[in-house]
Amino acid sequence: MNSKECDMENKQVEYVAGLVKRARVAQAQAENYTQEKADLLCRAVARAVTTPEEIKKIGTMVYDEAGYGDLESKFFKLETRVKGTLWDVLKVKSVGVVEELPERGLTKIAKPVGVVAGLVPSTQPEVTPVIKALFALKARDAVIFAPHPKTRKCTGYVVEKMRQALKQYGAPEDLILCTENPTVEMTAELMRQADLVVATGGAPMVRAAYSSGTPAYGAGAGNSNVVVDETADVENTAKLLINSKFFDQSSGCSCENAAVIQKSIYDKMLAAFQANGAYLLNAEEKAKLQKTLWPNWPQDHLLGRDIILQKAALIAQRAGFSVPPETKLLLVEETGSGPDHPFSGEKLSVVLTLYKYDDFDQAMAIVRANQEYQGLGHSCGIHSFDDEKIMRYAMTMKSTRVAVRQAMTASNSGSWTSGNNWTSTLGCGTWGGNIVAENITVRHFLNYTWVARPIEPYIPTEEELFAGL
Repeated sequence: MNSKECDMENKQVEYVAGLVKRARVAQAQAENYTQEKADLLCRAVARAVTTPEEIKKIGTMVYDEAGYGDLESKFFKLETRVKGTLWDVLKVKSVGVVEELPERGLTKIAKPVGVVAGLVPSTQPEVTPVIKALFALKARDAVIFAPHPKTRKCTGYVVEKMRQALKQYGAPEDLILCTENPTVEMTAELMRQADLVVATGGAPMVRAAYSSGTPAYGAGAGNSNVVVDETADVENTAKLLINSKFFDQSSGCSCENAAVIQKSIYDKMLAAFQANGAYLLNAEEKAKLQKTLWPNWPQDHLLGRDIILQKAALIAQRAGFSVPPETKLLLVEETGSGPDHPFSGEKLSVVLTLYKYDDFDQAMAIVRANQEYQGLGHSCGIHSFDDEKIMRYAMTMKSTRVAVRQAMTASNSGSWTSGNNWTSTLGCGTWGGNIVAENITVRHFLNYTWVARPIEPYIPTEEELFAGL
């Protein structure tokens, strides 16, 4: 490292240290807040970014700055996910004694973590900081955001709106901070100096979080697959899958990447897809699309950055063929899985891979193979009314979430029609390289103290301990 690079590194360390110091001063004040005060601040920051005027302004800002996705989806996402998360958060007790287990003599006390480093992806730069801020404020933590360089203006604006809301309600603004002019090195330093890292984004970001030396929560890679069996409502399922993939042009890691369809209804499903805005590629078009999606395949499996999260017609144009301008989804048929079949993996685009299966064991084998290639531990789905199959599928898959007759884009990270907790970070368990096999929520932003009082002992007999031997 030359002297110029060394000087730059020192400046970044000092800059981050200054932010962390400010955050710690603010958090020391928040540590003594009552439950009512913490809830009030959560309501305030959520309201600040979900007025009709702000939703339109922030959504448009994201769309203009990022250059991808869908404007109406961004409006809907900001309003629905922020309000849904707030509703979840308000139901949680996070101050003082939060649980009593008298039969075991235990009392559980919730306490703040301290200063949280919140990593923000370019695909969700508007809603991720709000959701993480709600969790942090509820836990009486401070949070410092590291935005993606591509969408730093939008994230910075959202953070400033939340800071203004804190000030309005008598709380220190520095409970929420954001790095300016972010770099990889700056984000790494923030992770090193914080008390907890919560990483939402791609695999490199999550790996960096886990190797920072600071306790971290992260998300696994997505590659959601769904099985559609012979009992499914064909028309409704086709609409659900198209809407899920089309929402914000497939910006969510939960959106379906492959549909594994029972052969007896395959043609009906294909017709329903096409009747609702999907376009089936022929062999020549599929080959062109593959070359465009993975320009360096087979040397690497990195997606071309100029086609992800774009409209179907634009993707087709860049691949060298044309589709009707109103096309919502591109369909490709596939029979194989793994590195030699890149369409079996995640595509971050409005491209859905179709498989045909004979029996249910074959369907499960296809999903397992696809997710062994990419997306292990994340999620899968099934469109069926056969509960025996649903439970066999759920018991078999190495997935932390199994969505039943739902669009996974909505179900996995919370919706009004799903019981999953609202979140922006989906833990995928050890299958996906994560420590948590559930949605990251406010409880992951807390430390707990367990008070253990003496209880009347019960010592099991030899017969109870070794019954059946």
